[in-house]
Amino acid sequence: MIQGIGLDIIELERIRRLTVRQPRFSARILTERELTKMASFTDANRKIEYLAGRYAAKEAFSKALGCGIGGELSFQDIDIINREDGRPELFCQALDQDTRALVSITHTRDMAAAQVILERSPGPLNDKSGV
Repeated sequence: MIQGIGLDIIELERIRRLTVRQPRFSARILTERELTKMASFTDANRKIEYLAGRYAAKEAFSKALGCGIGGELSFQDIDIINREDGRPELFCQALDQDTRALVSITHTRDMAAAQVILERSPGPLNDKSGV
């Protein structure tokens, strides 16, 4: 069952400007694993795409949870790592064991966007709590 849906889109130029004005912006948004991955890119534009995509995905996740980034949830609480097949996988302690986050990240020349769907596993077949 779908528990929540979040969507976010951001201009790459906005992220580029933020990284110039705030040198620690990347470290505020990305976890250590994400920073390591971003550092492996040699192309500066690819680094901005990666950062913008992770930013959008984390914002989308917070919207799907319904809490936003700030009080209950920080950017550092959310870790998004690509699986071997390339699909992004989201990890967060705020998710209970019965909920998984499906994340999709995309880029254009000017924008990055992400969508997150929170899916809760159905309960046992004989569960009458919803009746």
